[in-house]
Amino acid sequence: MKVRTRFAPSPTGYLHIGGARTALFSWLYARKHGGEFVLRVEDTDLARSNAESVNAILEGMNWLGLEYDEGPFYQTERFDRYKEVVERLMDEGHAYRCYCTREEVDAMREEQMARKQKPRYDGRCRIRKEPREGVEPVIRFKNPVEGVTTVDDMVRGRVTFQNSELDDLIIARSDGTPTYNLTVVVDDWDMQITHVIRGDDHLNNTPRQINILKALGVEPPRYAHLPMILGPDGAKLSKRHGAVSVMQYRDDGFLPEALINYLVRLGWSHGDQEIFTLDELIELFDIDDVNHSASAINPEKLLWLNQHYIKTLNHDYVARQLSWHMGQRNVDPSGHPPLRDVVDVQRDRAKTLVEMADASVYFYQDFDEYDDKAARKNLKPEAAPVLQALHGALEALAEWEPEPIHLAVGGVAERLELKLGKVAQPLRVAATGGSVSPSIDQTLYLLGRERTLRRIKKAVEWIESQTVDNT
Repeated sequence: MKVRTRFAPSPTGYLHIGGARTALFSWLYARKHGGEFVLRVEDTDLARSNAESVNAILEGMNWLGLEYDEGPFYQTERFDRYKEVVERLMDEGHAYRCYCTREEVDAMREEQMARKQKPRYDGRCRIRKEPREGVEPVIRFKNPVEGVTTVDDMVRGRVTFQNSELDDLIIARSDGTPTYNLTVVVDDWDMQITHVIRGDDHLNNTPRQINILKALGVEPPRYAHLPMILGPDGAKLSKRHGAVSVMQYRDDGFLPEALINYLVRLGWSHGDQEIFTLDELIELFDIDDVNHSASAINPEKLLWLNQHYIKTLNHDYVARQLSWHMGQRNVDPSGHPPLRDVVDVQRDRAKTLVEMADASVYFYQDFDEYDDKAARKNLKPEAAPVLQALHGALEALAEWEPEPIHLAVGGVAERLELKLGKVAQPLRVAATGGSVSPSIDQTLYLLGRERTLRRIKKAVEWIESQTVDNT
């Protein structure tokens, strides 16, 4: 039997990290077993589903690198098939028309709760033979009223439900549109899904879906229900905990490799190993090893992982990821210096690509203002002759390379009998606008001769203008 898993999001918003983890676990399980991974869009909620959300899901999947073998399939394109299955269930006596109004069902449940009973539809229309004038009926599945339904869950183990506790759920609304529990059953059946990996909020739906499959004479797939993801405070994950959308993590400067590594460790482990390549994950991952209890997000762990990948991944790849962030800052990184060279000098200094991008704009764009604190400390009147001497020494260099630049800066310090910091720091502020950068020789090398000399000259003029203004 070929393993076939699926990810079936509802396009009513962005791809959140809980859904991304479900997609990742489903993808890994299929890849480990040489199977196929299917993407299905459950868009039958016509009031809430929209094309923007579909695009957000596809964008998130693409960014994470979770390529799918089939799909995306859209449920709204399969209404004829759902209607066919509903009619079959009706013809074979497994479903019936229910003419109860919403008010009657609400009253029924209120009475049950008053008697301290579990609120559920009591099946009163099971035996109704005649239609009810003025009421468009829904169609309900005739759930077994005796015995038990057992879910042999790959994460939770065996979970047993009393059929008497499962009411006759609606499988088609009064307007004929199918409901979730019907469409998911038909889709999993038609798409030959062998393993359903999803959040544990679906566990109560599973026995109902198994009973529909059995009524159709279909062997149910294996189920694995993943525990939820909590915030750092142990509460249900929400927007107040920060980024919950996959693409928000992209916007915040995280690499997809870091988020993949982070998500897989939310509920799964392999000894004490923290960092995995994708090939290692495919080899080592097993759904049977997923924890039963909920996992809490740890933003510091994600930052640690992200910094690791920024430092260790190929600089051309990191540069491609960084390029998007530079574009967000109206920087065209296609010119000088090569972005991969910027990555090389900045990768040990940044935890996120946002930090790296913010710290690298000066390589490509001139600035109008200096950091106030850095300028007050380093661009004092006595720094002007130092910068003029540096301008002359750097302008005279035969080749613009880090080592000659380093020797030139050191030579100026020696000639002026100053500590290197008294020379290099005013130069750094003049060249970058701030007091923090990679080593001064690497910084100037990447800036280039022309840009460096122009900025030194500008800094000298700025110092002189400040001196005039203060007199």
